[in-house]
Amino acid sequence: MGEVERRARRGGGSASRRAQRSAPDTAVAAVIDRALPTVEILDEDALCRIEEAAETVLEEIGVAFVENPKALDRWREAGADVTGERVRLPRGLARSLCATAPGSFVQRARNPGRSVEIGGKKMVFAPVYGPPFVRGFDGARRYGTIEDFRNFVRLGQMSPSLHHSGGTLCEPTDLPANKRHLDMLLAHMTLSDKPFMGSVTEPERAQDSVEMCEILFGKDVVAAGPVMTSLININSPLTFDRTMMGALEVYAAANQATIISPFIVGGAMAPVTVAGTLTQILAEVLAGVAYSQLIRPGAPVIFGAFVTSIDMNSGAPTFGTPEASQVIWGAGQLARRLGLPYRSGGGFCGAKIADAQAGYESANSLNAALLGGVNFMLHSCGWLEGGLVASFEKFVLDADQLGALQRLASGVAVTDETLAMDAIREVGPGGHYLGCDHTQAHFRDAFWRSDVLDYRPFETWESDGGRDTRAFAAARAQTMLDSFTPPPLDAGTLEALEDYTARKKAGMVDALS
Repeated sequence: MGEVERRARRGGGSASRRAQRSAPDTAVAAVIDRALPTVEILDEDALCRIEEAAETVLEEIGVAFVENPKALDRWREAGADVTGERVRLPRGLARSLCATAPGSFVQRARNPGRSVEIGGKKMVFAPVYGPPFVRGFDGARRYGTIEDFRNFVRLGQMSPSLHHSGGTLCEPTDLPANKRHLDMLLAHMTLSDKPFMGSVTEPERAQDSVEMCEILFGKDVVAAGPVMTSLININSPLTFDRTMMGALEVYAAANQATIISPFIVGGAMAPVTVAGTLTQILAEVLAGVAYSQLIRPGAPVIFGAFVTSIDMNSGAPTFGTPEASQVIWGAGQLARRLGLPYRSGGGFCGAKIADAQAGYESANSLNAALLGGVNFMLHSCGWLEGGLVASFEKFVLDADQLGALQRLASGVAVTDETLAMDAIREVGPGGHYLGCDHTQAHFRDAFWRSDVLDYRPFETWESDGGRDTRAFAAARAQTMLDSFTPPPLDAGTLEALEDYTARKKAGMVDALS
């Protein structure tokens, strides 16, 4: 018998255990209750200076509310100085309006056991959002389809460390732009029982989202509190466009949660300095959150910060950089001082495939978000190519690493059992712990274990085809999809949702936007 064969036989037990671990598990890990301290990168003087500077931006420069006369009327009534579409806020006005926003809230899922609390020391993971392209199992980069979208929802439902189904996991470009939101919402509602996000691409589509939720949950439940948390991007610098503000108006009026999030590429949409970027972020968030409270005091909102820097040679966005981490940490401090939940971070990278660049940049981004006190992490898995591409391989690789973040966030328990004094006495000098009672009692859950990374000996790996991490991840994703079973849904509710979407689509002419 050759050495390779002997090693392969010895590896049979580990191969069996690996197969057992890789069997799909739809149990969802609890929302993270962070035991780690946050990084406090700014001292009190720096925080106060940034807050004062943000008030100066709002008072002297102001923000633009574009093509939205009702918003301008609301601001006038609130005491702002409105000239044309420019709104200048007296010092303290925005902050006083923000005071009615809740510090935390629960987003209900159709499976109540999968509802999530957002705020405080909680941390919720949600998947990639918005890419027009998909990198499929064949490795090809192409436009996304509705079946791709459904497959991402299925993977999200089956990923234990992913708490949230997300929103636009990819753009299903095979459907008319004015109708695809209905099919995307239907997929979230039927293929997953986790929380999800609503449509924001037009105010009417936001209203459709609310009405579909009223079918799924009941009108009383929707009126009582959030069943959606939806992304409202600010058109940085300092511009609030009609489309996003229209969606915000719908959701705030319906008591649904929104993420008020500047979209920052440092050096292009904000100053090149960390302090300047933080000043602009705070000014934009203050104005956006304040506006949500003008619509409905107490409407749930999240302080958002999507931040990347720019390569000053090529103009391309960069990810996982030190400056991005500094902004994430500083914005987290500002959010906590406002008493608002905080959204940032994700598995960001500029890589074209799930390679070493993707791994390094995503790890930097994920860990920065964990240490920055992020409460809602959008784009936590599946992101490639600066957000242009959603990848099945990257989705399962990132989702696997979210389990490691959960273990890190739990901190270190120090008890009589974890101190393991009996084990230390039992083993004594020169022994080993493999067979002692304490190890036998705890080995199954002592260490976090990956479902997709390969720890086998070289010879075993080679004899199994020498597959790389991307190949393992693709196989894992396919196994999950092959074994997917949709969560149960009341037949009458399903029929009502399908009837609603069919009637809505029948009443519209196909459009490209």
